Amino acid sequence: MKDLFGKAILDYQTNNNPEDIITETSISEADEMSVAYLFRNFTKMPKLEQKALQLTKGKTLDVGCGAGSHALYLQNEIKLEVTAIDISENAIKTCQLRGLKNAEVVNVLDLDTSEKFDTIILLMNGTGIFGKLDQITTYLQKLKSLLNEGGQILIDSSDIIYMFDQDEDGAYAINGNGYYGELTFTIQYKGETEETFDWLYLDYNTLQNAAIANDLECELVIEGEHFDYLARLTN
Repeated sequence: MKDLFGKAILDYQTNNNPEDIITETSISEADEMSVAYLFRNFTKMPKLEQKALQLTKGKTLDVGCGAGSHALYLQNEIKLEVTAIDISENAIKTCQLRGLKNAEVVNVLDLDTSEKFDTIILLMNGTGIFGKLDQITTYLQKLKSLLNEGGQILIDSSDIIYMFDQDEDGAYAINGNGYYGELTFTIQYKGETEETFDWLYLDYNTLQNAAIANDLECELVIEGEHFDYLARLTN
């Protein structure tokens, strides 16, 4: 991977002529995303993310931390012990430059389960890292193994059924191959095109069913304004 997301984040942090990131998915046209959005403070975050941070307690793991805005708020304002992880080396470098004490380049699936957490957060479509529907169990079992007794997983996603056309009977025109929330993303930054990667959006019922199948309780905490939601998973 060229780590274009990470490059954009580090460029913004170091004032190295950052540009917008161009994202395109298998069901949508190319769109521009401002890197500055990834550096937003608590007051600029959507209510759904604010709620997740308000519910966070104890020793915390931030999975897919990006520029580290969530972890920094928890570390500096709530005074929690936070570990932030991401597969992007440049993103983690940015987190360290911003003052995060514990930030490392690692895939959550590779984490040592000897270290446990009271809260694990996966935000900004946290289900995205699952990639495909058939990978949910792998990730949920790993996340579950990292929880302390009484711990919680706070994760958000969106039901993207609204992005598909409906016929006169109200049925959605969905490609018959696979689950409709399985998308492929392509990122461009400063003229470079990164390889396409899988990204999963989950409707709440599908997440709840997967949680139950993996012996986790699933609670709908709050719904956002754009078909998004925050869920809490517990043992």
